[in-house]
Amino acid sequence: MNNQKVMNRSLVVVGAILIQLALGAIYAWSVFTPSLAEAGWSKEETQWVFAIGLASFAVFMVFAGRKLNSWGPQKLTIIGGIILGLGYFLAGIFGGTNFFMLLILIGLVGGAGIGFAYVVPIAVGMRWFPDKKGMITGLAVAGFGFGAMLWVKLAGSWGHLIANLGLDTTFIVYGIVFAVMVIIGGLWMKFPPVGWKPEGYEEAEVKATSKSDDKEFSSNEMLSKPQFFLIFLTFVFSAGAGLMSIGLMKLYPMEALQANGLSSVEASAIAGTAMAVFFSLANGLGRIIWGTLSDTLGRKTSIIIMTATQGVLVILFTYMAGNEYLLYLGATLIGFNFGGNFALFPTITADTFGAKNVGQNYPFVFLAYGVGGILGPILGGKMGDLNNFPMAFTISGIAVLIGTVLMIMVKPAKK
Repeated sequence: MNNQKVMNRSLVVVGAILIQLALGAIYAWSVFTPSLAEAGWSKEETQWVFAIGLASFAVFMVFAGRKLNSWGPQKLTIIGGIILGLGYFLAGIFGGTNFFMLLILIGLVGGAGIGFAYVVPIAVGMRWFPDKKGMITGLAVAGFGFGAMLWVKLAGSWGHLIANLGLDTTFIVYGIVFAVMVIIGGLWMKFPPVGWKPEGYEEAEVKATSKSDDKEFSSNEMLSKPQFFLIFLTFVFSAGAGLMSIGLMKLYPMEALQANGLSSVEASAIAGTAMAVFFSLANGLGRIIWGTLSDTLGRKTSIIIMTATQGVLVILFTYMAGNEYLLYLGATLIGFNFGGNFALFPTITADTFGAKNVGQNYPFVFLAYGVGGILGPILGGKMGDLNNFPMAFTISGIAVLIGTVLMIMVKPAKK
């Protein structure tokens, strides 16, 4: 099978990054929140759209995982792109600044589109790169992190879309662009031929054949294992802290910087840069670097290091947010570790429960992201309305450290 003519597997990487750049739209939500706050939204309401988007993303990803083999990765991706694009497009036409319309169209519908497409590049990438699962997963999801910077900056200081076109037209433009990018990237989302292996990988695979059956778990088998729950809860705490940080990366530093004497314009510019440049770039790089490192260090060790440092950093962020340079440092380090979640949890799922069924199994693990996406941002929003952002970061940091302990307890799964 090695000598048959097959698609260049590097095209899978190109397609995956293109798809994930568009799917990263969900992280750009913070660029819209100041305008919505000016329109009368509470801080908690701004976080509800984000939270519902994350929950919808996670729930529909489970459905997509179940349909991956029957529908095929290409069809699943294209459907996701169309749904995502329609959510933003219709929000621009009918949404305005109406809370419930944006909650449904951008939160529920947009999140569903992301959920349909997200799992595909991960599952397809692992099939094409069984020799470098950590690296390919990191590359496949890197665009998701980098996408936040692109869409935030185009709407704000680079493209001035919100200022020049208004929220409605910006949503319409984004909806069209997102759909086109995901559909184009989806054209390369195909599984390799049955029996295909990359050059030089056959010997390693043969050595593992005798143990392979013991390492492949169905979704029902995985859900009965304590390892699943330990991994799940660790992901809840780690994702929740990072997602809360994303939702508040503009609002909280703006308040902290103004409390230290900066004008609202200066504080807004600095906080926007922290989110759109430092956090977003580090988020993308963290996915690639943590994924690559885990091929050497191992997934469990990598997650332990990542969550331990993240817990401490999230707690310390309460002392960093009011200083421009410490804010940039904190945003970079938290973003870097947060990005690592999306390279490490798919691969530890594959290592623990088998790579063959990762497309079906990982969406269940990824539900933790939806749970964290509700708990983290809503906690942050409620604490913000109580004028106590520091307490939200302290609680989240402690939870991430508890996740570190849970990950230490994870042992190899057995049938």
